[in-house]
Amino acid sequence: MPGGIYSALSGMRTRMERLDRIAEDIANSGTAGYKGDRATTVVAEHTDFANRLDSVVDVMSSRPQVDFRDGSVVATGRDLDLAIEGTGFFSIETPGGVRYTRSGHFTRGADGTITTPDGEPLLGDSGPLRLPPGPVDFAADGTIRVGKTTVGRPSVTTFSDPKQLIRESGVRFRAPENVTPEPADESRVRSGMLEQSNVLSTERMAQLIGTSRAFGALQRGISVLMNDIDGKAITELGRR
Repeated sequence: MPGGIYSALSGMRTRMERLDRIAEDIANSGTAGYKGDRATTVVAEHTDFANRLDSVVDVMSSRPQVDFRDGSVVATGRDLDLAIEGTGFFSIETPGGVRYTRSGHFTRGADGTITTPDGEPLLGDSGPLRLPPGPVDFAADGTIRVGKTTVGRPSVTTFSDPKQLIRESGVRFRAPENVTPEPADESRVRSGMLEQSNVLSTERMAQLIGTSRAFGALQRGISVLMNDIDGKAITELGRR
């Protein structure tokens, strides 16, 4: 198969992967705390003949990097809608261990535990935060009180390089074993507010259209190459 076809096929593959990422971002453009993905293409080197046979690809997608820029913060007036002012993540307890999120949409469980919509407890400095009956009040430093009872303060964690975090789902991240979380002492938790997704729908739609057109152009290029090869083969064989 001619090298031009391999190049076009690898280009189509990277654009299919890009379309998947763009679609995921667009689908989550209204999800509180969601962070978009960024990725580029890199050259795929072929070090020896065996590798060339196993994977004849000229370009490939780089590892997607999460864009951790802050989203806009909107007031909701709901006590358990929380937004982090500054860097850091909320810590939540999951069956797989502690996970991290910027999504501050929490609810009160049947036993008073503050949880994510999926039922994962929000962690404070001393474990899961549990509310007694009564109206909730947040102090300026993020401390939660119900009446005269001090419940605790949501744990806000930061990382020296957030790009090392691994996305497990739309808004939930896992820290690799070699990455150590640290308290985000300078960050504050604000009640009655939510950080929105940092994805701009108009920007992603423009990327979607451009990537789709590039995919179509490569597809047409392959068709032309294949038709030219078939035509030449028929012509040459017909002369013999």
